[in-house]
Amino acid sequence: MTKALPGINTQQFAAKTISKDQPALLFRKTVFMCILFIALEQHPDYPVIICANRDEFHQRPTQNMHWWSQQNILAGKDLQAGGSWLGLNSEGCFSALTNFRRPESFAQSKRSRGDLVVRALQDDAIKTQQYLSQASHQYNDFNLVFGPLTNLQAFDSVNKKVLKLEPGFHSVCNGALDDIWPKMALGIKTLEELITSKEIDMTELFAVMTNRELAQTQYLPVTGISAELESLLSSIFIVSPDYGTRSTALILQSKQGGIKVYERNYSQEGDVLNQNNFAIDASTKT
Repeated sequence: MTKALPGINTQQFAAKTISKDQPALLFRKTVFMCILFIALEQHPDYPVIICANRDEFHQRPTQNMHWWSQQNILAGKDLQAGGSWLGLNSEGCFSALTNFRRPESFAQSKRSRGDLVVRALQDDAIKTQQYLSQASHQYNDFNLVFGPLTNLQAFDSVNKKVLKLEPGFHSVCNGALDDIWPKMALGIKTLEELITSKEIDMTELFAVMTNRELAQTQYLPVTGISAELESLLSSIFIVSPDYGTRSTALILQSKQGGIKVYERNYSQEGDVLNQNNFAIDASTKT
């Protein structure tokens, strides 16, 4: 059985990880994150399976996943900055963002990265690529997965690199696209066992995303934050009074083209608050 660490004292961690002449806001702005696991063409009935967690401070105001009527987007909404962290549009295009954890490079004056998710759902993949190549420097470091579910790409703003996601299992977290952190390896291994050995069970997929197992100290990544905080962030599912996993999204596209979306939202204690289910019919996509 795994055990959650006690709550984050933001002032304490800020003091440990940034210099005394920098505001605690820097810590708060650089730590929020997500993790995605993506399985492409690994199941006979569902060629696209995406499992994603959003981790964030509990006090940050958020709206659960819903249809944004004017933009024709299905996504959660960050009510503080106005963007999102993950979403789809009615044509079957997907976008999700993770922050690239480099506290030393953070600039408070840069644009909100959540805007990139919304922009990618409104533009086609070519326009998104062009925008990223021209404007990624306007944002703090990030990874962005985007494009039609049948042709996903990933952009790393630190290395200015675009990769096409080939058939197989992929994970994107808060480092370079080819990094493998312990929780990424754990999630991929578990997902691979589930997807390739049996029919899809949504309960088991949610169980993958609520795993609280912490990485051993010697395997923790080094990203410029304290070892204590690295440990807290090393589990797939994070629980603490101030910061943790706020939601899980599961996205499955069938071989007929229909898309099912399942979202769960969590309390500060890690308990399920609600679940929202959505469907995008194959006939609505172009």
